[in-house]
Amino acid sequence: MTLASNLRENKAVYTVAGAGDLAVAKLREVPEQVEKVRENAGKYQVEVRENLDKYRDRYREQVRETVGKYRGEVRENVGRVEVKDLPGAAVAYVTHVGTRTVEFIDELAERGKKVVHREAVEVAEITEKPAPKPRAAQPKKPAQGQAGTGTAAKKSDS
Repeated sequence: MTLASNLRENKAVYTVAGAGDLAVAKLREVPEQVEKVRENAGKYQVEVRENLDKYRDRYREQVRETVGKYRGEVRENVGRVEVKDLPGAAVAYVTHVGTRTVEFIDELAERGKKVVHREAVEVAEITEKPAPKPRAAQPKKPAQGQAGTGTAAKKSDS
Protein backbone atom coordinates (compact mmCIF):
# COMPACT_ATOMS: atom_id res chain seq x y z
CA MET A 1 0.00 0.00 0.00
CA THR A 2 1.15 3.50 -0.70
CA LEU A 3 1.54 6.19 1.90
CA ALA A 4 -1.45 8.05 0.49
CA SER A 5 -3.73 5.01 0.77
CA ASN A 6 -2.50 4.33 4.33
CA LEU A 7 -3.30 7.89 5.30
CA ARG A 8 -6.71 7.73 3.65
CA GLU A 9 -7.59 4.68 5.75
CA ASN A 10 -6.43 6.22 9.05
CA LYS A 11 -9.18 7.36 11.43
CA ALA A 12 -6.84 9.89 13.07
CA VAL A 13 -6.31 11.62 9.72
CA TYR A 14 -10.04 11.74 9.14
CA THR A 15 -10.60 13.10 12.65
CA VAL A 16 -8.04 15.87 12.19
CA ALA A 17 -9.49 16.75 8.79
CA GLY A 18 -12.98 16.80 10.28
CA ALA A 19 -11.84 19.01 13.17
CA GLY A 20 -10.23 21.41 10.73
CA ASP A 21 -13.35 21.51 8.58
CA LEU A 22 -15.53 22.12 11.65
CA ALA A 23 -13.20 24.90 12.81
CA VAL A 24 -13.33 26.58 9.40
CA ALA A 25 -17.12 26.34 9.33
CA LYS A 26 -17.41 27.89 12.79
CA LEU A 27 -14.91 30.63 11.96
CA ARG A 28 -16.93 31.56 8.90
CA GLU A 29 -19.92 32.15 11.19
CA VAL A 30 -18.01 34.54 13.48
CA PRO A 31 -18.47 37.80 11.53
CA GLU A 32 -22.23 37.28 11.36
CA GLN A 33 -22.42 36.46 15.08
CA VAL A 34 -20.31 39.51 15.99
CA GLU A 35 -22.61 41.73 13.97
CA LYS A 36 -25.68 40.34 15.74
CA VAL A 37 -24.08 40.88 19.15
CA ARG A 38 -23.18 44.45 18.26
CA GLU A 39 -26.73 45.17 17.17
CA ASN A 40 -28.21 43.64 20.33
CA ALA A 41 -25.70 45.35 22.62
CA GLY A 42 -26.52 48.73 21.18
CA LYS A 43 -30.23 48.06 21.26
CA TYR A 44 -30.45 46.85 24.86
CA GLN A 45 -27.64 48.78 26.55
CA VAL A 46 -29.83 51.58 27.94
CA GLU A 47 -32.57 49.18 29.01
CA VAL A 48 -30.12 46.92 30.86
CA ARG A 49 -28.61 49.83 32.76
CA GLU A 50 -32.04 51.06 33.83
CA ASN A 51 -33.00 47.57 35.03
CA LEU A 52 -29.74 47.19 36.93
CA ASP A 53 -30.33 50.41 38.81
CA LYS A 54 -33.95 49.49 39.43
CA TYR A 55 -33.41 45.93 40.76
CA ARG A 56 -29.93 46.09 42.32
CA ASP A 57 -30.92 46.77 45.92
CA ARG A 58 -34.02 44.63 45.74
CA TYR A 59 -32.25 41.43 44.70
CA ARG A 60 -29.00 41.97 46.57
CA GLU A 61 -30.70 41.04 49.84
CA GLN A 62 -32.44 38.01 48.31
CA VAL A 63 -29.12 36.73 46.99
CA ARG A 64 -27.49 37.06 50.42
CA GLU A 65 -30.33 35.13 52.05
CA THR A 66 -30.21 32.38 49.42
CA VAL A 67 -26.42 32.00 49.71
CA GLY A 68 -26.72 31.65 53.49
CA LYS A 69 -29.51 29.08 53.11
CA TYR A 70 -27.54 26.89 50.68
CA ARG A 71 -24.36 27.07 52.75
CA GLY A 72 -26.32 25.64 55.64
CA GLU A 73 -27.78 22.87 53.48
CA VAL A 74 -24.36 21.96 52.13
CA ARG A 75 -22.98 21.67 55.67
CA GLU A 76 -25.84 19.34 56.58
CA ASN A 77 -25.36 17.18 53.47
CA VAL A 78 -21.59 16.85 53.83
CA GLY A 79 -22.13 14.44 56.69
CA ARG A 80 -24.51 12.32 54.60
CA VAL A 81 -22.09 11.68 51.74
CA GLU A 82 -20.67 8.19 51.86
CA VAL A 83 -17.01 8.10 50.92
CA LYS A 84 -17.45 4.58 49.55
CA ASP A 85 -19.92 5.96 46.95
CA LEU A 86 -17.46 8.46 45.48
CA PRO A 87 -15.47 6.01 43.31
CA GLY A 88 -18.69 4.67 41.77
CA ALA A 89 -19.90 8.19 41.00
CA ALA A 90 -16.51 9.09 39.53
CA VAL A 91 -16.58 5.99 37.30
CA ALA A 92 -20.08 6.87 36.10
CA TYR A 93 -19.03 10.42 35.22
CA VAL A 94 -15.84 9.30 33.47
CA THR A 95 -17.73 6.63 31.52
CA HIS A 96 -20.27 9.20 30.38
CA VAL A 97 -17.54 11.64 29.33
CA GLY A 98 -15.69 8.84 27.52
CA THR A 99 -18.81 7.82 25.64
CA ARG A 100 -19.54 11.38 24.58
CA THR A 101 -15.90 11.85 23.51
CA VAL A 102 -15.97 8.72 21.35
CA GLU A 103 -19.22 9.88 19.72
CA PHE A 104 -17.71 13.29 19.00
CA ILE A 105 -14.53 11.80 17.55
CA ASP A 106 -16.61 9.49 15.35
CA GLU A 107 -18.59 12.50 14.08
CA LEU A 108 -15.35 14.34 13.31
CA ALA A 109 -13.97 11.28 11.53
CA GLU A 110 -17.08 11.00 9.35
CA ARG A 111 -16.87 14.69 8.52
CA GLY A 112 -13.17 14.33 7.77
CA LYS A 113 -13.77 11.30 5.55
CA LYS A 114 -16.12 13.41 3.41
CA VAL A 115 -13.54 16.21 3.23
CA VAL A 116 -10.67 13.88 2.32
CA HIS A 117 -12.65 12.08 -0.36
CA ARG A 118 -13.96 15.36 -1.78
CA GLU A 119 -10.41 16.71 -2.02
CA ALA A 120 -9.15 13.42 -3.49
CA VAL A 121 -11.77 13.61 -6.23
CA GLU A 122 -10.78 17.21 -7.01
CA VAL A 123 -7.10 16.27 -7.19
CA ALA A 124 -7.92 13.30 -9.43
CA GLU A 125 -9.91 15.53 -11.76
CA ILE A 126 -7.05 17.99 -11.98
CA THR A 127 -4.44 15.30 -12.69
CA GLU A 128 -6.61 13.47 -15.24
CA LYS A 129 -7.07 16.49 -17.51
CA PRO A 130 -5.11 15.87 -20.71
CA ALA A 131 -1.97 17.93 -20.99
CA PRO A 132 -2.01 20.47 -23.80
CA LYS A 133 -0.67 18.96 -27.02
CA PRO A 134 2.66 20.36 -28.16
CA ARG A 135 2.33 22.50 -31.23
CA ALA A 136 3.69 21.08 -34.44
CA ALA A 137 6.77 22.87 -35.68
CA GLN A 138 5.80 25.29 -38.40
CA PRO A 139 8.25 26.32 -41.11
CA LYS A 140 9.83 29.68 -40.51
CA LYS A 141 8.47 32.48 -42.61
CA PRO A 142 11.10 34.46 -44.48
CA ALA A 143 11.76 37.85 -42.94
CA GLN A 144 10.42 40.86 -44.80
CA GLY A 145 12.86 42.64 -47.04
CA GLN A 146 14.64 39.48 -48.23
CA ALA A 147 14.85 38.54 -51.90
CA GLY A 148 11.93 36.68 -53.30
CA THR A 149 9.36 38.35 -51.08
CA GLY A 150 7.90 40.42 -53.81
CA THR A 151 9.36 43.79 -52.88
CA ALA A 152 11.80 43.73 -55.76
CA ALA A 153 9.02 42.89 -58.19
CA LYS A 154 7.06 45.93 -57.06
CA LYS A 155 10.00 48.22 -57.76
CA SER A 156 10.41 46.88 -61.27
CA ASP A 157 6.76 47.51 -62.09
CA SER A 158 7.04 51.18 -61.35
